[in-house]
Amino acid sequence: MKDLIEVMPQLLVGALTTLKLFCLTLVGSLPLGLILALGLSLNFKPIRYLLQTYVWVMRGTPLLLQLIFVFYGLPTIGIVFDRFEAALLAFVLNYAAYFAEIFRGGIQSIPQGQYEAAQVLQFSPFQTVTKIVIPQVIKIVLPSVGNEVINLVKDSSLVYILGLGDVMRAGKIAMERDASLLPLIGVAGIYLALTGILTLVMKQVEEKLNYYR
Repeated sequence: MKDLIEVMPQLLVGALTTLKLFCLTLVGSLPLGLILALGLSLNFKPIRYLLQTYVWVMRGTPLLLQLIFVFYGLPTIGIVFDRFEAALLAFVLNYAAYFAEIFRGGIQSIPQGQYEAAQVLQFSPFQTVTKIVIPQVIKIVLPSVGNEVINLVKDSSLVYILGLGDVMRAGKIAMERDASLLPLIGVAGIYLALTGILTLVMKQVEEKLNYYR
C-alpha cells in the first residue's frame, strides 16, 4: 500500500492529460456529431452519401488504427501533428461519427407532426431545429450519449501508443520500474473513479431533463 501511495502523484499527473483529452474531445465531437447528424438527415443525396461513407469508415476501423494513421501516417504526405494534437484529432473524428449516428436516430424519432406544427406556427427551418427538434433529441439520446462518454474515458488509454504521458503510460512506467502490479491497481482506481463520477453526472442530467416528458 505504501508503494501505491508513493506512485499516486505520478498517476494523477498522467490523469490530467487524460482529463484534458477527454474534455476537448467532447467539446469537439458533440457539436460536430450533431452537425453530421443534420447532414445525414438531408434529402440532398451527394452530401448524405459522403457523410455516410465518413461515418462508415470511422466506425468500421479501430480507433487505434486511426491514431497510428494520424500520427505516423500523415507525416509521410507532409501533414505533421504533435502527439497530443494527433490524439485529439483522431478522437474527435472518431467520436463525432458515433455521436452522429446517435443524434440521427434521435432526429428520426421526432414525429412528422412536430415539423407540421412548426410550419403552422411559421417557424423558420433554423427555429424548427433549434427550438423543437434539438431539445427533444437531447432528451431521447442522452442515455446513449452517456454510454459513449464513459467509453471515451476508457478509450483514452489508447494514446499510450503515441507516447503521451497519460495515466496509463504513467502506470506502465511505474510498474516496470518497481516490478509491481500496484501501479496498475492505481490506474484502475482512477478510471473507476472517473467513470463513476460521470455516471452520477449523467443521471443528474437525465433527471433535470425529465420536464420534456
